[in-house]
Amino acid sequence: MRCSRHRRLNVFKLELRPGSSRLMAYCSPLLAVALTIFFGALLFVALGKNPVTGLQVFLLEPLRNLSAISELLLKTTPLVLCALGLSVCYRANVWNIGAEGQLIAGGLAAGATVLFFDQGSGASPWLVLLSASLAGVAGGACWASITALLRDRFHANEILVSLMLTYIAQLFLMYAVNGPLKDPNGMNFPQSKVFSSDYLLPHLFSGSRLHIGFIVMLAATAAMAVFVYRSFAGYRLTVGGLAPLAARYAGFSSRNALWTSLLISGGFAGLAGAFEVTGPIGQVLPSISPGYGFAAIIVAFIGRLNPIGTIFGGLVLSLFYLGGEMAQSRLGLPSAITGLFQGMLLFMLLACDTLIHYRLRWKK
Repeated sequence: MRCSRHRRLNVFKLELRPGSSRLMAYCSPLLAVALTIFFGALLFVALGKNPVTGLQVFLLEPLRNLSAISELLLKTTPLVLCALGLSVCYRANVWNIGAEGQLIAGGLAAGATVLFFDQGSGASPWLVLLSASLAGVAGGACWASITALLRDRFHANEILVSLMLTYIAQLFLMYAVNGPLKDPNGMNFPQSKVFSSDYLLPHLFSGSRLHIGFIVMLAATAAMAVFVYRSFAGYRLTVGGLAPLAARYAGFSSRNALWTSLLISGGFAGLAGAFEVTGPIGQVLPSISPGYGFAAIIVAFIGRLNPIGTIFGGLVLSLFYLGGEMAQSRLGLPSAITGLFQGMLLFMLLACDTLIHYRLRWKK
């Protein structure tokens, strides 16, 4: 009886699909987005909402005018910056899950830098913003270096270490806004002093919050595309991730790949945090990110670990963020609707990738 049951449970097996093409692999994110929209409509029905109205509020309202589109691009900036670094890590087979913590560390370092200059020093605004951005890069890279050190010296699992460091970074942020960075005239609220308008990132358009960090993000995307596809260092990282034994035979150092990928990833996440603090937030708060570092993992895989593709993934995820806010205010849905759509998108993407590259076959 036990043997027959065991045979019934193993009548199917997954095997590699020989006919899978690169075109189908790049169409997988589009199919995943379409399936997410379809099941999102069913979700609105289950919640007692008109699916057409729900999808219109969730997907079209954030694009209704130029002001709304600028907000979409504003949220895209930190998502793409974090995803650029994560793409490098995943290409090198280094599984960094702590971009959120690195973003927090970078934002904290950038905020402390602005507050240091904002003491009547009269420093040039461009000097302050450049110093804050570099401090953010350094803060994120230093936070990622902890993961690299523990993996390099003690063979610790980088997934667990980077994830746990995120919560430690959040605790450091809470300590800072309740201690050394706390505004003495802030009515005892856990927050820093509001930055001077001279020390905030300039806006690209009047009446819009979109700042020059968006231009920096586009330039960083182009630079990373050159690094990944046209540089020998990027080639070494890719080979080390796809074929570790071949990379070792060729003399490529896995240790260098570990440190390089994590420092790049932490630096980009820290820059995203610096842009958030000196951009739309304008001060250091107990929460400087709604989860951009975690959502950037989905962005990286939607973009196929391609720097240019992360822009598409960032637009989709930022649309989900704005759509979730619209659904809360217009339809009375809970805030968890954003995370639910993000989870569905990730699940659909993994399912599409599996069915494109593998197929179910009857086990004889």
